[in-house]
Amino acid sequence: MAHPRWRHILMESQRHALKALDEWNSSSGDYSDFLTHMHKAWHYLLHAEFRRAGIDYHYRDPKTGRHRMIDGEPKAWDLEKCLKERFPDSGDHVRLNAELFVALRNKVEHRYEHNLRIATGGRAQAYVINYEQEMTGHFGAGHSLADRLRFPLSVQALTADGYEEMRKTARKLPRKTRDLVARYEAGIDPSVLDDPRYDYRVRLVPITGSKTDADLAVNFVKLDDLSEDERRTMVEAGRKGTVITRDRHVEVADLDRMRPAQVADRIEQQLPFRFSASGEHVEMWKRLKVRPVKGSGNPYATNTRYCSYNEAFDQYVYTEAWIGKVLREIGTVEKYRAFFGREPRMKTRAATSRKAA
Repeated sequence: MAHPRWRHILMESQRHALKALDEWNSSSGDYSDFLTHMHKAWHYLLHAEFRRAGIDYHYRDPKTGRHRMIDGEPKAWDLEKCLKERFPDSGDHVRLNAELFVALRNKVEHRYEHNLRIATGGRAQAYVINYEQEMTGHFGAGHSLADRLRFPLSVQALTADGYEEMRKTARKLPRKTRDLVARYEAGIDPSVLDDPRYDYRVRLVPITGSKTDADLAVNFVKLDDLSEDERRTMVEAGRKGTVITRDRHVEVADLDRMRPAQVADRIEQQLPFRFSASGEHVEMWKRLKVRPVKGSGNPYATNTRYCSYNEAFDQYVYTEAWIGKVLREIGTVEKYRAFFGREPRMKTRAATSRKAA
């Protein structure tokens, strides 16, 4: 059976995205080629979205209403027009990030490509991640590029000397190129400039401790999934350029981990309705795929941010971040209804008073 037209456009978009990433990750890659292929990847992606939604993404003559034609074909919207249609808010983080790279694509000078790649690295990361999220958000996780990508190994970025050399290289950009970025960002709210959807910066910290079969070489942490204290520590470390290291590692089993009954009690204290360990809690870890069911082939296959398996006691224990996650998911009556599809069991005034006491 023939695929719909939007599917062919989407596949072309993915092809360009993979070519762009190959250029970025190659030590001899061409930055201008990265810009060109990511430009086309975004362009085709938005065309695929419009095509599937039945939106005419071609220019029309304002007088006649007919399509403008080029070589016998209707002229399609350029990327800037597509971005404005898809993200009508001119302050949208994703749109601002993409528009920066549209501007850079038209200005990049070949001899300064390496310097520019270093100077715009965080923004380029956001450019690619935003693309992936836009694609999977509209077409489903089955279209993700994640299984075709690898985390690039880098010696330069992991040594103090290499890091300082990168900083020197970034400072060698010609003034007009630096000014282009500076002028573009001058009118953008600082909160947008710090947002990972505009500038995605990461800090690599070696993982110590026992490893499970479910662990990957690289684990991505979302700030929203951290507790307030964890988030504050990470944000401050990123702002100050602090690198967190450990001189030695002492194994402490299940430090700060809680059993289901403790988790349920902590959560219920913060809710106006009931939350039980054997009821709502079980439903939530199953639906959110935090841990495998009892008796599964691999009990260690947990989302370690929220849960881990204690082999000695044959039980699962949970983290502070899991409590935060649960409260974000079902912390109000409306959210509870949306998640469980039923009414919550409201506490009586007497029970609420006893909890408060």
